[in-house]
Amino acid sequence: MRTNPKSNFLVIQPMTWRCKLRGCLVLAAVPLLVPAAAGPTPATGTPETVSLREAITDLTTTFGDRYPGGKAFLERLDKLASLPQMPAEEFENLRREALVANPLVSGQPLLYVVRSQYRGDHHNTATMFQTGECNTGSYQPGGPLKTLDLAHDGATRVVADPGPEGRLRDPDVYFDGKRIVFSMRRNIRDDYHLYEVNAAGGDLKTLTSAEGVFDIDPLYLPDDSIVFTSSREPKYCMCNIHIMGNLFRMKPDGANIHQIGKSTLFEGHGSLMPDGRIVYYRWEYIDRNFGNAQGLWTVNPDGTNHAGYYGNNTAAGGVVLNPRAIPGTDRILCILGSCHDRPWGALAILDRGRGVDGRAPIVRTWPADAINRVSEPDKPNGGFDSFTGVNPKYEDPYPLSDKYFLCSRMTGEGEKMGIYLVDVFGNEILLHSEGEGCYDPMPLGPRPRPPVIPTRRDFNNADGYVYVQNVYEGTHMEDVKPGSVKFLRVIESPEKRTWTEPGWNGQGVERPGMNWHDFNNKRILGTVPVEADGSVSFALPSDRFVYFQLLDEDGMMIQSMRSGTTVQSGEWVGCVGCHDERRAAPPAMTPKNMLALKRAPSRLQGWHGPARMFNYRLDVQPVFDRNCVRCHDYGKEAGKKLVLAGDRGLIFNASYVNLWTKGALNVVGAGPPEIRQAYSWGSHASRLLHFREGTNKHTDVKLTPEDLEKIVTWVDLNAPYYPSYASAYPNNPYGRSPLSGGQLDQLKKLGVATGITDISFDRPEVSPGLAQLPKDDPRYREALAIIREGQQALKKNPNPDAEGFVASEADQQRERKYEARAEIERKNRAAIREGKKAYD
Repeated sequence: MRTNPKSNFLVIQPMTWRCKLRGCLVLAAVPLLVPAAAGPTPATGTPETVSLREAITDLTTTFGDRYPGGKAFLERLDKLASLPQMPAEEFENLRREALVANPLVSGQPLLYVVRSQYRGDHHNTATMFQTGECNTGSYQPGGPLKTLDLAHDGATRVVADPGPEGRLRDPDVYFDGKRIVFSMRRNIRDDYHLYEVNAAGGDLKTLTSAEGVFDIDPLYLPDDSIVFTSSREPKYCMCNIHIMGNLFRMKPDGANIHQIGKSTLFEGHGSLMPDGRIVYYRWEYIDRNFGNAQGLWTVNPDGTNHAGYYGNNTAAGGVVLNPRAIPGTDRILCILGSCHDRPWGALAILDRGRGVDGRAPIVRTWPADAINRVSEPDKPNGGFDSFTGVNPKYEDPYPLSDKYFLCSRMTGEGEKMGIYLVDVFGNEILLHSEGEGCYDPMPLGPRPRPPVIPTRRDFNNADGYVYVQNVYEGTHMEDVKPGSVKFLRVIESPEKRTWTEPGWNGQGVERPGMNWHDFNNKRILGTVPVEADGSVSFALPSDRFVYFQLLDEDGMMIQSMRSGTTVQSGEWVGCVGCHDERRAAPPAMTPKNMLALKRAPSRLQGWHGPARMFNYRLDVQPVFDRNCVRCHDYGKEAGKKLVLAGDRGLIFNASYVNLWTKGALNVVGAGPPEIRQAYSWGSHASRLLHFREGTNKHTDVKLTPEDLEKIVTWVDLNAPYYPSYASAYPNNPYGRSPLSGGQLDQLKKLGVATGITDISFDRPEVSPGLAQLPKDDPRYREALAIIREGQQALKKNPNPDAEGFVASEADQQRERKYEARAEIERKNRAAIREGKKAYD
């Protein structure tokens, strides 16, 4: 072990250790770099000269005859360092010459894209500007795909050109270095499709061509197929109206495109890991805030075994982009970014062996002080946009080795980006800049081909299977007594297929309004029994984005997932426990501790009929109508404390708003990213359920088991309201109000309050907003007439919380597109089953 005094790293020489998981001996083939304790810099030169000397020494040792100038470079550096004052220009020339001589940099051409930075939009994923979507107008033409040859005086060459109105992005080089796949758009009327070109230029092939969708972020797989991100399952971010994308896979010639990721928002920035898995960025949120649910995940190329990798429970630093495996290590080079920004930020080295969340796994950042923006466990630091202040910003990292990295970085000329070489010794030099900016730098040459992971699924669109070894194992489960968990509930969190222009600012922007403090609608698929030893095994419908809850004997939630999972048809997937430590080896499975595997997998037992979207007004309100409204109503004494009547308002009904605002509920809403303690929220923690224990003067309330179960289940589902994102009033306030903005303005002019609790469309005369007006006042009569107009509108065209709902024409159009794309997916899977080929 030795210390690099200038790069502040310990260099641990190769060693042998015993693998914890398999008990075999493992040899570390390369030195490992870890941060050293801070200390004084020895007086051997300036930090710049020491950094350069370390790099030259390392390159000389590593490459030998392939780096023939090493000795001369050191002699020149020593001569410069001995001068009373370092000649800056001469030093910079030496640094560039010595670092560019690195065979990893100049031993082959470098590929890159010339373009401008994406225009700022709602989110870091909003770079596609798909035709017909909310931000199409932000599209800008770009430049060509080019090569840079630093061995020949920085000569450049065009490989592919999208034309004067086109834009090109996201190249990936085939394993032999002779082909390149990329995404390109010909003009604003086109969308991004995938193309392939020879590395020498020419022989351009169109791989995808579907209309009305984008295809971006392609990467070659070890079996020659290609994975990419696409909007072929049209869905929108739940906190706004922007089109999202999932992972898809296709044959090398573009045949048999099929979906391998099913999360409800965005999956992208994928790259290959040495073991053949894909590491990718994923944005999805269930019962949690939208801004920091953007960590790294892994998946097998066939779409099986989606698993969290880093940052899923990190408050600041939970936006992790552009991951790439660092050769010869178990580390990842990535970008730590922000939610509401472009896909850039701080450059970082991530070591998952040190943790899966927070600051500990971040080995190093560029700029160095960016590490202070990453939160620590239970110590939020900044927020999900904390990396907007990073300067300079980095993008598109590509590790050449464990010590030398390419990336795009701000050049100091506004937002213009150039190609930079960065190393762990502290050197950072601009290699090339041109036009409006340079992006996606990578070597154009051969690279190792990872192993092919065998397929673990079929294409029968049937069930997959899930097993849990012990539900009592995992984070914050230590206080749950063995034997107390009786059931596991499976809940689907469906995609958002449509949107409205106006919205509701509950927690973030809901367009349309959905819930008081959350974005998701929910569908209960059913429950399965948990064995006495904590094991569970059950069949699960494939291609559903679901999460699990643990229930006690009364059907009350003990613990809940707040992130989703999915299974492919025929897949078997398992976990150690609930919120288990993903880096730990599982305990040995035996018949004694895995009772669930001694029988056939359980089938889901439904919830009061066929699986359907949970609807507060139809599932819960009737319970209050039967048992509570006789006292808890407008004009009643108990109603002064809590109204449980079902009067519909501008977004939600009266009981729903009262329960949320009067302290009756303890639910997580769109809560923090950290895993919550068992029993900390839901029915066990909510005052609404205390009447079961004879408190709050409700000993006379005797609910039927079914009525009680409906209230408990609603609370444990995080108290949702609407069953659908579709709307009857897409252009009215909140996307739900039967009154237009003009009508609400007129009510305000008449002196009527128009908050979401102030209007009753079921009984207009009891609307709290009318209370300030005498009934014989002409303003009262005019206001009452306006509210009654809303009442009649709802009778004719109800919202989706009522029977008889009909979606708007815009919603129906988006639904037709969704179903058309789903039919294409089914046909492509049928072609795979039958050994045929289907193309766009």
